[in-house]
Amino acid sequence: MNHPDLMGEAWRPSTSAGPSHFLGPPAPVAAASSTSSFADLKLSEKSLQALERAGFKHPTPIQARAIPPALEGKDVIGTAATGTGKTAAFLLPIIERLAGRGRGGPRALVLAPTRELAEQIAEQLERFGTARNVRGAVVIGGVGMGNQALELREREVIVATPGRLVDHLRQGTAQLGQIEILVLDESDRMLDMGFKPQLDRILARVPKKRQTLLFSATMAGEVVDFARAHLVDPVRVEVERSGTTAERAEQRVFLAGQGEKLPLLMALLDDDELSTLVFTRTKRRADKVAKNLKRAGHKVARIHADRSQGQRRSALEGFREGTYRVLVATDIAARGIDVAEIGHVVNFDLPHVPEDYVHRVGRTARMAASGRASSFVSPEEADLLRGIERLTRKALPRSDVPRDSEVFRSELARAAAAHPVARPAARPAARPAARPAARPAARPAARPAARPAASPDAGGAPSGSHPRKPVLLGSWGPMRRRGRR
Repeated sequence: MNHPDLMGEAWRPSTSAGPSHFLGPPAPVAAASSTSSFADLKLSEKSLQALERAGFKHPTPIQARAIPPALEGKDVIGTAATGTGKTAAFLLPIIERLAGRGRGGPRALVLAPTRELAEQIAEQLERFGTARNVRGAVVIGGVGMGNQALELREREVIVATPGRLVDHLRQGTAQLGQIEILVLDESDRMLDMGFKPQLDRILARVPKKRQTLLFSATMAGEVVDFARAHLVDPVRVEVERSGTTAERAEQRVFLAGQGEKLPLLMALLDDDELSTLVFTRTKRRADKVAKNLKRAGHKVARIHADRSQGQRRSALEGFREGTYRVLVATDIAARGIDVAEIGHVVNFDLPHVPEDYVHRVGRTARMAASGRASSFVSPEEADLLRGIERLTRKALPRSDVPRDSEVFRSELARAAAAHPVARPAARPAARPAARPAARPAARPAARPAARPAASPDAGGAPSGSHPRKPVLLGSWGPMRRRGRR
């Protein structure tokens, strides 16, 4: 029997059309009863011991409300802000279900949008699953496929990015016919990144009779359509409304020109010693910002798609351990950075997709921590800012650009000296206009030759010819001559 506090009102599929046709949008579940410990969630003693060893004392709201229906084998849609413990909310039910089964190939598949997020899910799986003999195969790009193919045959859980898993499906090194549990983590991000063709190909290989858990920080229209097509009577667990940013994050907006963004970043870094994650729109811009921060003496690393997997892993580990104070990244890392205490997130450029703002801000103020999120908005980004404010349903507070700061002014002056504005070259003095050459004197018109005297026998006409008609001199001749000039 479904407990109302845990199950809420599920989506109702059409009895005639199957699970891909729903009668209206899902309703949020009712508020869950107070859950003070993981023991209340009916987890096994071994899972409770693993949680205690990992330092987990109390479940987060998304864990308290998603784990019970997942343990019952129901499809679940979990909506909660980034950094609220969604990973454990789906890994613990997987471990509980697969523990003690023995080795028989993969039984669960977890899909994530980025390599970094997939690796971090695998780390959590190792933390909680090792004692239960539930192991994971990490299937991501940027590394060789040989070892992955071996693990795909032996491990119980596949943690993969869609693109690399499709590569293995093409080569015949991945078999998904025995998958019992499918997890789509950060599903909105996967769809935003254009992974729908790969997801469709993967889902065509997964048994239709399965449990599906879909987790996301936002629920856009495309995600809803995807859920309608692939989930059966799912339980909706919505801890926070879609588009809600981290509650403890102090958000602020700086209205600055493009040329002021780097001086502004330098000034903010000079104000405190917080670990800082900087998001830029492009890989080239990330390289440029990191280069300038390094020149200014900051310990900085960078990650984007052109960096190798080893370089990206080294940058993340160095940032997590404090070797680097600043990490400059493109949106590829917005959902792949699991660092407990990021003090400051800076949107050097606003994202084109408003939902990405939610995930960027979610990198700070994770769990019960607090943090700061600063966004630099140039005039051409005004429409992007309005889109973010519509999604979050609130106006973001404005802050003054510290143009009187010594760091700001010195960096602005350095940039001006490095790239001086070129002055237009002086025009050469105008030469006196050349006088037109004098026309040659007109020659006197030639007089017509005198006609010969008319023969008295021809009546005035030349001998042997017809009588001449009179010639009328009109304007066509002179007009034709003007046209030739």
